[in-house]
Amino acid sequence: MAIVEEHLTHTEPRTSEAEALDAYSRVVVDVAERLSPAVANLRVSRRTQRGAMPAGAGSAVALTPDGFLLTSAHVVAGPGRSGRAAFVDGRELKWNVVGVDRLSDLAVLRADGGDLVAATLGEAENLRVGQLVVAIGNPNGFAGSVTAGVISALGRSLPARAGRTVRYIDNVIQTDAALNPGNSGGALADSSARVIGINTAVAGVGLGLAVPINAATRQIVGALMRDGRVRRAYVGIAGGPRPLPPHARVKMGRTSGIEVIEVAAGSPAQRAGLRPEDLIVELGQIPVERVDDIQRLMTHEAIGQPLPISVLRGDRWLDLELRPVELSD
Repeated sequence: MAIVEEHLTHTEPRTSEAEALDAYSRVVVDVAERLSPAVANLRVSRRTQRGAMPAGAGSAVALTPDGFLLTSAHVVAGPGRSGRAAFVDGRELKWNVVGVDRLSDLAVLRADGGDLVAATLGEAENLRVGQLVVAIGNPNGFAGSVTAGVISALGRSLPARAGRTVRYIDNVIQTDAALNPGNSGGALADSSARVIGINTAVAGVGLGLAVPINAATRQIVGALMRDGRVRRAYVGIAGGPRPLPPHARVKMGRTSGIEVIEVAAGSPAQRAGLRPEDLIVELGQIPVERVDDIQRLMTHEAIGQPLPISVLRGDRWLDLELRPVELSD
């Protein structure tokens, strides 16, 4: 009897490990099979007096069956960029740039072809740290490469630059899914094969970053598809969510606000008197708890308009006024 009990004690954990591995593998395989046909390997060229010259490579995600592709701006930004998109079914299609937004590191392309397998976009606001994610792209030119990992952190900020303008891409997703050069513009997907981020940067071994798919980035993508550019307001802060102190919770009837982490020199925020460590609770008389709440208000209608802003600075409540300017490259 003792031998049987010992045998069961040693084999049960191994069986559980095998079952867990099978379940994990099934999820990754399912995501890869469903999403890989929607991810393209981009070859980028630029026009010169001597003809088209190679200018880099990356990945892209098919947005619509009729040829719209989503990728990273840094993959295709620059004058005279065009190229070819190769899909796992063997098709190679020419593409041209529709619009580039360097300050979100997103760009929309249009491929000369139809009947593409379009990816399903998810919602990054529903993500949780530790959640399984799958990255699909073309690192170092190896088409259709799949890696898996977890969400390591949420709410990161990533600086983006266009000319002399610097903007922080907020709520960036950090993952330990292996990313390498060429993954930029590819898909970061959840376990249901929904694209919840566009891979944008490799910050170190086991540290990859992706621009989230959320309400703010959906507006950017829509503007690029429609107008080829994004016109929006700019206030000049980098921030993140922070719990309200107890007395502020009672007054506001909610639990969090947005902490100002950095104020850009010469920005509307600096002119309004905002400082790092200020806690923003209302903008334009609308409660704000997340960075997305502010970005959703930074539409072209807000440019040049006075916006009242309520701030908690230490134990003091301040009512300031912001006047956003147009965000330009």
